[in-house]
Amino acid sequence: MSEPIRFYYRGTVHHINHTTPLRTVLQHLREDLHCTGTKEGCAEGDCGACTVLIGELSDGEVRLRTINSCIQLLPALDGKALFTVEDMQQPGGALHPAQQAMVECHGSQCGFCTPGFVMSLWSLYLQREGEGQSAPPSRKQIDDTLSGNLCRCTGYRPIIAAAERMGQLPPVRFDRAALAATLQGLQRSGMLTHAIGDGHTFFAPRTLAEVIQLRTLYPAATILSGSTDVGLWFTKQLRNLGDIIYLGQVSALKTLHLRGDQLDIGAAVSLDDAYRALCDHYPQELSELWQRFAGQPVRNAGTLGGNVANGSPIGDSMPWLIALGASVVLHGRAGERVLALEDLYLGYQKKDLQPDEIVAAIRIPLPQAGRHFRTYKLAKRFDQDISAVCAAFAISLDGAIIREARIAFGGMAATPKRAAQAEAALLGQPWTEATLAHAMTMLAQDYAPLSDMRASSAYRMKAAQNLLKRFWFETRPEAPLAPQQVNAFAHGERA
Repeated sequence: MSEPIRFYYRGTVHHINHTTPLRTVLQHLREDLHCTGTKEGCAEGDCGACTVLIGELSDGEVRLRTINSCIQLLPALDGKALFTVEDMQQPGGALHPAQQAMVECHGSQCGFCTPGFVMSLWSLYLQREGEGQSAPPSRKQIDDTLSGNLCRCTGYRPIIAAAERMGQLPPVRFDRAALAATLQGLQRSGMLTHAIGDGHTFFAPRTLAEVIQLRTLYPAATILSGSTDVGLWFTKQLRNLGDIIYLGQVSALKTLHLRGDQLDIGAAVSLDDAYRALCDHYPQELSELWQRFAGQPVRNAGTLGGNVANGSPIGDSMPWLIALGASVVLHGRAGERVLALEDLYLGYQKKDLQPDEIVAAIRIPLPQAGRHFRTYKLAKRFDQDISAVCAAFAISLDGAIIREARIAFGGMAATPKRAAQAEAALLGQPWTEATLAHAMTMLAQDYAPLSDMRASSAYRMKAAQNLLKRFWFETRPEAPLAPQQVNAFAHGERA
């Protein structure tokens, strides 16, 4: 039996029956509801022109987040609220402070990207309102908020000025309590089963047991979580996803659990929430990577579990997870199976997963005394860009002697991969420049990187070796350098 999709939009609850296969939220807005304020730019979650706000219940409270509507399937809205730029109009036609600030600061030129920017500014406005903050947002908060929006006209300065200005205008309050009551009435007690046309079905299970049962019955079904990668399968590759098992409503997969000296992150925990929790433990090591991992809407929608299960060779999470010795917790008909993360990847897009298994959680070791850990990302842009090389290093020292070494790279092979030869060159050796030099040469035995649009093979190898050297500078037993000192040293300045 097919059930309708139910979501709240513009003051009413919408009921959608039998959508066409792979209907996106953006297509529904523009083509079905004729709400054309939301724009289509890249159709792959990069430009931010299609940014919308999603409201959902979390522990009884409303949580509002930006997402890219161009890569989100319509059935994933079930039980949630959708807000677009049309919702910002105030009584009498007045502009919302986020809009008014854009006007006053001349933040729009051609205007195509403006609705997406305004939605991101609105999310920042609502976040600060919810936290009771009246001071202007910091430049870092503004940059993080706008990291998923691209503009080719203004140069961003007036948009940043608008972000600072909007809090100085007469406030507009958002009724979270009323929205929470509405959403409470949309919550299901059981699984959503929705026929999406041409014999395909969208399943939204509520329990892990239901997921495994569906996985057993439909082994060829597509597992969908944040849709930040799968979304491109249907918008760019025009792939038919067949039956879909959506993990976004499974509460057991959305938990964070401390297990002694390890942290378990459920497979459906968003990237933003996962990195926030991890940065409580690794604030210096992971904060920059968190900021640079795609844009804010991608981090809001995407999941760490999906990133790991996809196993892209250029994914930013796997190198540091492997370097820390993380494991994946797999669930299937036979129960739970725990596997070292590096053993999950058998080859390009090939994983050690049984047909009925899913990635249920990632188990990550917490900081240990004597262990030094760093991760570095090289890309052409600071924000929202795919890595040319992503490196992660973890060594444990006994005095000046290396007792454990784990090195992993993304962008250097067909899978995220450890550097076995370089690690062997480090083990049992003093952490000196001579040991470093030998390990750097051994990286050429571990990897034979490809050349592509992001970087040449030679660049990748030289970058990998130099990142290992940077790690040495920052962790050498005698006179380690702070990151800013390493930057100065690299530019020929006095360290």
